[in-house]
Amino acid sequence: MGKPTGFLEYERKNDPSVKPKDRIKNFDEFHTPLSKDERRLQAARCMECGVPFCQSGMMIGGMTSGCPLNNLIPEWNDLVYTDNMQQALNRLFKTNNFPEFTGRVCPAPCEAACTCGINTDPVSIKGNEYGIIEHGYANGLVKARPPKVRTNKKIAVIGSGPAGLAAADQLNKRGHHVTVFERDDRVGGLLMYGIPNMKLEKQVIERRVEIMKEEGITFVTNANVGVNYKASKILEDYDRVILACGASNPRDIKVPGRNGAGIHFAVDFLKATTKSLLDSNLEDNNYITAKGKNVLVIGGGDTGNDCVGTSIRHGAKSVVQLEMMPKLPDERGEDNPWPEWPKVCKTDYGQEEAIAVFGEDPRVYESTVKEFKLDENGAVNKVVIVKLTRKYNEESKRFTMEEVAGSEKEIEVDLVLIAAGFLGTQEYIAKAFGVELNDRTNVTTSPEAAYQTSVDNVFVTGDMRRGQSLVVWAIREGREVAKAVDKSLMGYTNLA
Repeated sequence: MGKPTGFLEYERKNDPSVKPKDRIKNFDEFHTPLSKDERRLQAARCMECGVPFCQSGMMIGGMTSGCPLNNLIPEWNDLVYTDNMQQALNRLFKTNNFPEFTGRVCPAPCEAACTCGINTDPVSIKGNEYGIIEHGYANGLVKARPPKVRTNKKIAVIGSGPAGLAAADQLNKRGHHVTVFERDDRVGGLLMYGIPNMKLEKQVIERRVEIMKEEGITFVTNANVGVNYKASKILEDYDRVILACGASNPRDIKVPGRNGAGIHFAVDFLKATTKSLLDSNLEDNNYITAKGKNVLVIGGGDTGNDCVGTSIRHGAKSVVQLEMMPKLPDERGEDNPWPEWPKVCKTDYGQEEAIAVFGEDPRVYESTVKEFKLDENGAVNKVVIVKLTRKYNEESKRFTMEEVAGSEKEIEVDLVLIAAGFLGTQEYIAKAFGVELNDRTNVTTSPEAAYQTSVDNVFVTGDMRRGQSLVVWAIREGREVAKAVDKSLMGYTNLA
């Protein structure tokens, strides 16, 4: 390691962020990268542990600990410190196809498992990753490298989210002919329309896709397989098919008044905003606006937070965010030791902005919707919310959240955004290819081959296989299915 005492000498420093009241004026990314010298000092904090938990990617207590991609973190931290950025980039690409995505949107389970974090702040691994890849782009180190030898094998990837893109990238490097089918008008899937622009500017995706095109990958947009594009044709034309369509079924809230106007799924709200932003800088007004409205966001995860931040940028009158679960502690509990994922309360960018604009945290814990009330035109104007309490169910042997009698309360609402997660595969795409679904509505795979579906030559990856998860897991899935497909075609694989 380049600086054995670095973790003792230097304090953690994050990329500075634009102040909330300033950044809500636009939909731009709002972190300013550290200088090269500052980044080197952050890399110097890496202890290069004998057992680097940061790159383990283990499941502990049902939660991810360390990087699912097994990124070679101590190696490229050392290379950043010694100013060998070309080699740092090479080592980063060994395990991660798209560090420009994970360096922006990953929740960094690597940092939660950092040994330095036991007694002080963890190493700024995510920021260092961002620094490496953006240095690479700025200095012409990231460029198209088409394969020198091609096979005669053709592969179709259905879906251009992170799993589909990773699978396509790997298989193209192997020399196979890869075509990616995307049902939307732009490539990127979840990255393009599921994540707001202020977290991931869309030119970052387009920059990568252009390189992939130069390397020989074909992209077909507006191809909704099973609707306007026949699955049978794809099965006929390609040697292998990879389904990477995500867990696209949003979980609904089934209470009285649900069919009223002004109640939308979060994914529709976020997608419409991003599309209008890209098409016309919001001038076409072809999106669900929160301007001047009392907004209720149902759901406390990343998508819920994105709805809060987006609503504030629209100019919402007020924002309330409901969370079913109790507020997490501010610090790790004794029952949540390192290197487990820390179950602590996180105030994300959207909540920070709500506090700055409205003077209070928008989150209301241990609460849910009991009824949507509609006006004479059938539009939602009030919501009845009810408090919940956690109780142990003897029959199921599980804790459940139950309503507290008499705790109902009405709040005025003009716009409701349901961000309650996703349930699994959309049925029409499964039927189009004839693949089986399990009881979680994920695509069933063979016990002997984890990515092979019940249909010959059809594979599945990402959220469509494992259920709703992180971008970093999707990239891991894409890399793994590429190995499975390559082996099925060639009898062996040399993909990492």
